Parts: sequence; structure tokens; C-alpha cells
Amino acid sequence: MALLELSHVETYYEDSHILFDLSLTVEAGEVVCLLGRNGAGKTTTVRSIVGLTPPRSGRITLRGRDVAGLAPFRIARLGIGFVPEDRRVFPNLTVHENLEVARQTWGNGATGGWTEERVFELFPILRERRRQAGGTLSGGEQQMLTIARTLMGNPQVLLLDEPSEGLAPLVVETLRQQLGRLKASGLTLVLAEQNVRFVSELGDRVYILEKGMVRYQGSMAEFIADAEVRQAYLAV
Repeated sequence: MALLELSHVETYYEDSHILFDLSLTVEAGEVVCLLGRNGAGKTTTVRSIVGLTPPRSGRITLRGRDVAGLAPFRIARLGIGFVPEDRRVFPNLTVHENLEVARQTWGNGATGGWTEERVFELFPILRERRRQAGGTLSGGEQQMLTIARTLMGNPQVLLLDEPSEGLAPLVVETLRQQLGRLKASGLTLVLAEQNVRFVSELGDRVYILEKGMVRYQGSMAEFIADAEVRQAYLAV
């Protein structure tokens, strides 16, 4: 049984049909990358999973349990963590307070026991900024804080929407290494990205979306080796 599975998902924004018969699977412990140009449906896919834009039809299951249509906070408590593109740190709270408000107080079957000390080991700069207001952090530091805050909920699967967007190259490389450590720890990751170079050393499998439909799926190695696919769908 897949950890996370989408089956024939159809999602709309009011009357606009965005996702068409979209199906994908995510196995425990792997990194799945959702790739595509702007407007391809990547963000809508992750928003559908976490309940922010619920699908009108289709199934979304976590360990076989259908979560489509549940409130976002219930989906989060079941073990799906979401790191949005716009980060959404609490600007007037310190780093410590941002982490504390997200600390898990429920059981969802996940293992690992994320604590403030453990996220500081992953993101040492946050330890240095522990008493600093979230709104005064740099863009890269805010991205790290958002990921750390989501980890405090002890998710079984972590969804990240365009995690490298707007970050300096050196920060992107640091973030890639940190996500690599999360992968090595066994955490399941779903990365919605445009930056192929960023995900190429992280991903196990790839789904390419175009106009709300899956146009390609395969292993990361197969994708990297197929220049025709990369040019056709991503122009890289």
C-alpha cells in the first residue's frame, strides 16, 4: 500500500477546471518530484492533498484512509505536513515561538519525535536566531523556519511547494543538503518544483504536469537521461 495516493483527482477553482484525472503514488521513504512550468498544476496538486483546495471528485488516501474533503487541520494531524511557497512565518513571533506553536500535541503514527533541538541540528542558523522575530529573518532563513515549524508537527509526509523559489544559489545548495538529510532520515518528501537542478540529486521519481494532467512519470535517472522529455515539457 502506498503511503500517499491520488486517484483520478479533479480539482476546480470555482468554475475553472485545473486538475484533470490526476493520479500519482508516493511510497514511504521516497522523494517524489512534481515538475512543470508555471500554471501546470503543481501548486493545485499539493493544495488538493492538504485540503486547501479540495477536489470535486477522486480519492486522496494516506495509508489507505481517504482524506479528500477533510479540513486542512485534520489532514495535518493525520500526518501530512505542508510548506507553502509564500512561507507564512509569524512575523511578530520569535523563531522559538514559531516552532512552539506548531509543536505536536497529538498522535498520528509518525515516528522520529521532532523537537526544537532536533530542528536546530538540521538548521543551525535557527539556533542563532532563536530569539529573533520571524519577520526579520532573510528569505532563506524564513524558508528554513517554515520547514522546521512544519517538522514540529511530526509529519509522515512533507509537501514542499517551490522550496527553492527566490533564494540565492548558495542558500539553495544549503537547502538541498538539508532536504537530503531529511531524505536520509527516512522522511517521505513531495517536492513541487521548477528547478530541475535542485531536485535532480534528491528525487527518486518524477511526475511532469502540464495543463493539470500527468504527462510523464518515471525514475529520476530515467528523466535526467531523457533530454527529449526535458526539452518538451520543461524547456531544459
